Amino acid sequence: MNQFVTRAIKDIFKNGYLNTVAVTTIALSIFIVSAFGLFVLNTNDMITAWKKGIRIMAYLRSGISNEKLVEIEFKIKQHDGVQDAHFISKEEALIFLREKMKGQSSLLEDLDKNPLPDAFEISLALSLKDMTDIETLAERIESIPLVTDVEYGQVWLKRFVNIFNLFRLAAFGMGGLFFMASVFIIGNTIRLVLYSRREEIEIMRLVGATERFIKIPFYIEGFILGALGGLIGIIASFLGFLLVSSNIFQGISSDLFMIRFFPSDISLGIILCSIFVGWLGCYLSLKQFLKEY
Repeated sequence: MNQFVTRAIKDIFKNGYLNTVAVTTIALSIFIVSAFGLFVLNTNDMITAWKKGIRIMAYLRSGISNEKLVEIEFKIKQHDGVQDAHFISKEEALIFLREKMKGQSSLLEDLDKNPLPDAFEISLALSLKDMTDIETLAERIESIPLVTDVEYGQVWLKRFVNIFNLFRLAAFGMGGLFFMASVFIIGNTIRLVLYSRREEIEIMRLVGATERFIKIPFYIEGFILGALGGLIGIIASFLGFLLVSSNIFQGISSDLFMIRFFPSDISLGIILCSIFVGWLGCYLSLKQFLKEY
């Protein structure tokens, strides 16, 4: 086995320029795809954290009796996905609004009457994660008699989720594109090495060398190129993540959400995927070359 590894390393140094291009292509592919992947990973964490803090506000008609309020609260709590419901009178809502607008209190001074409605603030169960389920729950609460409207930031949340899904789709598309590009470049690199050594391979065949003996060094070379490209790509991605997170996203992290890099198992999976890319490019080149010669 040592002789195969030695031959593979010699070939890598002998064809340094081609192999550098191959490793750089894999590393660049990993870096670009990782950038999309990190965006998807952290955005997903952000959406999950926001969902934990989502409150549905159910606004009521004016002049509802206490008996009716108790009845409405009971009906709200009967729905699956509702953790709790807290009644907020319009007087409490106005006091809260004045506290929040202390710097612009003059806007509220000339009010003839309280324009705010009574409402129930509804907290959701942690098991309720899907946006469709939240929309369904909001529609059911809105259908309760004397409930005039519900609000949970659905407009901006839908837009944000749609943008997130678009980036996730782009990440998969970019991943597939760069996967094929890396396989193509690795394959061409190995093929050029094979063409430069075709006379040597012919002589090896004449003296009785098996296909396995010929192929193994090239497979090892593909493994090494893939591993190097993956490792360099992950390191570059991590350094880029540190740079961006320390200078740009310092104010985004909170107790509920922390910007993070790929876990160790995903990082290892990316490197293994790069090794597979190296092996696949080598396999396709050897298959075509040995069929032609």
